[in-house]
Amino acid sequence: MQFCNQSISVNRPVIFFSKIWKPKSILCFSSSPESQSSPLALSKSLQLETLKILEWGSVCDQLSSFTSTSMGRSTAQSANVPFGRTLEESRKLLNQTAAAVAVMEVMQCEAEPLDLSAVVDVTEIVDSAVSGYLLTARELCAVRRTLRAARALFERLKEVAAAGIASSQRCNPLLEVLQSCNYQMELERKIGFCIDCNLFRILDRASEDLEIIRSERKRNMENLDSLLKGVAAQIFQAGGIDKPLITQRRSRMCVGVRASHKYLVPDGVILNVSSSGATYFMEPREAVELNNLDVRLSDSERIEEITILSLLTSEVAESEEEMKYMLDRVLEVDLAFARAAYAHWIKGVCPTLTAVSREDSNTTGSDHSLSVDIEGIQHPLLLGLSLSNSSDAMTSNYDVSAEFNAENSLTTSGNTTEIVSDFPVPIDFKVRRGTSVIVISGPNTGGKTVSMKTLGLASLMSKAGMYLPAKKHPRLPWFDLVLADIGDPQSLEQNLSTFSGHMLWICKILEVASKETLVLIDEIGTGTDPSEGVALSTSILQYLKDHVNLAIVTTHFSDLSCLKDKDKRFENAAMEFCHETLLPTYRILWGSIGDSNALSIAKSFGFDTKIIDRAKNWVERLSPENQQERKGQLYQSLLEERKKLEVQVQKAASLHEEIMDLYYEIQKEADDLDSREIALTAKETQLVQQELNTAKSQLEIVVHEFEDQLRTANAGQLNSLIGKSESAIASIVEAHCPRDNFPATETNVTYAPQVGEQVYVKGLGDKLATVVKAPEDEETVLVQYGKIKVRVKKSHIRAIPRSESSNATRSALHLKRRVQLRQKFQSTSEAKGGGDVYGPRVQTSKNTVDLRGMRVEEAALQLNIALTSRESHSVLFIIHGVGTGAVKGHALEILKSHPRVAKYEPESPMNYGCTVAYIK
Repeated sequence: MQFCNQSISVNRPVIFFSKIWKPKSILCFSSSPESQSSPLALSKSLQLETLKILEWGSVCDQLSSFTSTSMGRSTAQSANVPFGRTLEESRKLLNQTAAAVAVMEVMQCEAEPLDLSAVVDVTEIVDSAVSGYLLTARELCAVRRTLRAARALFERLKEVAAAGIASSQRCNPLLEVLQSCNYQMELERKIGFCIDCNLFRILDRASEDLEIIRSERKRNMENLDSLLKGVAAQIFQAGGIDKPLITQRRSRMCVGVRASHKYLVPDGVILNVSSSGATYFMEPREAVELNNLDVRLSDSERIEEITILSLLTSEVAESEEEMKYMLDRVLEVDLAFARAAYAHWIKGVCPTLTAVSREDSNTTGSDHSLSVDIEGIQHPLLLGLSLSNSSDAMTSNYDVSAEFNAENSLTTSGNTTEIVSDFPVPIDFKVRRGTSVIVISGPNTGGKTVSMKTLGLASLMSKAGMYLPAKKHPRLPWFDLVLADIGDPQSLEQNLSTFSGHMLWICKILEVASKETLVLIDEIGTGTDPSEGVALSTSILQYLKDHVNLAIVTTHFSDLSCLKDKDKRFENAAMEFCHETLLPTYRILWGSIGDSNALSIAKSFGFDTKIIDRAKNWVERLSPENQQERKGQLYQSLLEERKKLEVQVQKAASLHEEIMDLYYEIQKEADDLDSREIALTAKETQLVQQELNTAKSQLEIVVHEFEDQLRTANAGQLNSLIGKSESAIASIVEAHCPRDNFPATETNVTYAPQVGEQVYVKGLGDKLATVVKAPEDEETVLVQYGKIKVRVKKSHIRAIPRSESSNATRSALHLKRRVQLRQKFQSTSEAKGGGDVYGPRVQTSKNTVDLRGMRVEEAALQLNIALTSRESHSVLFIIHGVGTGAVKGHALEILKSHPRVAKYEPESPMNYGCTVAYIK
């Protein structure tokens, strides 16, 4: 077989498909994936569950409405939108989105839009070809249409890029995606040449044999048709049929005749009989040979068509890798344009992703003291609901009624519904650098959960290359994992309560979290005893601050908001609550602590005033003293301590600067010593090499002279020549023999090092060490190398030559100066009088001993234990109460005579019933 007018010729028997006649069926493969490690499998499981919690599938469903191909729509609807596995990959996705936005801006002014709908997912067709199934003409045409559409997409992008220099640079990320594709132009040309893709019919020009067969068959059919028309006319004229009838039975052409007139077709073959038996379908004798020829030609035509389809199918199978690679790249471009259209719909802006350990220096317009700097971001699902209500551009299928009350943000005017500009309410995320844990407090229905979910979705959208519905230039770190514990994880099947479900889930999160992970926990520690819940929550947050990049938790435990006072890696935030309207404003107040406002909210719901008043009385009874007054005093005390610490920080900074100057000076001198040592070694090596070459040349001269004299000497002169040569060689060896001019340190027992002197130590590789203690005996001496002190033998040390004594003296002076600086720093920190040594005098559970309700002997024992166990330069609050005064008096007697008590302050109106002791 040959393709007509083509340069390719293939013989018929070349291509053979063993499964060519198999009907297509669904192939079932036994899935046997490689076994994954448990942490990796757990990480994937937690990430998938987090995507469900954050409703990532709903965001992808919104994105699917902007895709142009079936591949892109299927990928988005199944929530398989790819994430960047690294920071660089996520930035690449964002660059592709930016390029798609640029192309859309250029094409808005053009009449011909970019069309990707002609690209069909031909993956199954290619897999069928690889498996050995024969492709149909329709399937081959689908392959051709996809190849043509993909190539047209690439050419169109090049045209848009060529429209301007700026456009070309911005379009490069998309052009790079399609640049490496093989668009199989030869395969596309062959399919178009062989098949009419409008009728899905193989053309005559596909091969010379097919053209000949079809020509012969056409000529034979004309002869057969002429013959049968004549016979049918004779039957009709003889009354054997109502009208001439030519039909086909059993793939053979025949005529119809009444059963009673079958004699009109003598020697005819009955092929079929009508259901009533009144009509026979007979093949005239003259038509038998023509029908036989038509059957043979039809079979030949079918075989030739199969051969052509087999050839094209084999070429499709051979281009499997290139075809699938091209489809993946087209899908990548389709998703990039979908993200660009989605960004236009939500009026999104491009985020800036940063690494955990470093920040981009070329970022402008943002505060580099913030690791997360997002202004005015709106929850994408709530924003999509708002946009869908304002226009019928798309239909979303997700539930947000549990997260936000839309009635508070929608107003109706006339016949149209106006969307308030701040629906959903924009949220600001301002997380300073170095913050690891953020504790968000505030009332219920205040928006804590929605705010946390918004940041989670923003992180996922950034990783997937999507723009954010925010203002200005949002900036946030790249997170390898986003793990969330939000909602009620109780399970009756697994016998898990709400608390047990939360703890099990948090335990799994802690197991897989890393330094690049974002952790979101809602209502941490709830569902159990409040005191144990606070203790466990505190411990979990202390763990998270050292093991994750950022953790955000919501809570109603006020004690968790106090962690910021002890560790600067904690930060507080509160949801704003309007006390006038008793309604939340859904805005975050960074650095603030929010109240639950449970009584105010309950009152707004219409609770009986008696119930509210009784609850307020209980709150006052649970507070032993005025909370506001105590908070104010504590705040003033902390301000004073802060000022004192700032002074210490300034002094420490100046001392640190002096120390660093000294360090750099010593380091420079050490580098100079190393360079001089290297130069000296090189010079010595050169001298040794020169001396070696001189000795070799002298030896060679002696040997040559000996050989020359040996040729002319007689037997009696042989011994004389040998002796003379040996004498000359011995003198040369003696002249070049190295002499040890150094003192024999191993046997120099008269050398006595002094304290502070620097010496060479053999056991340390001839490194310099300092003598810190005079030798107590005649064999060993104590030296210090760095922070290590070791006793070595006197025979293993060597004095520094005079040329190096100046350097040793200089190092000793630097060491003395460093000691003086350290003493100066210690004296500065201890020079302040009174209570400055003892740190902030803030009462906590750890520095308080409560003696109330104890007998005098028991109270004395507990007080002695507390005084003994307290660390130095600390304070101890002794609560002895008032009562009869026996415990108080005995406690004061102990404080007066106890050796660890420097002083004590008796009770005052500010701390009635409590004495403060200062530990030495």
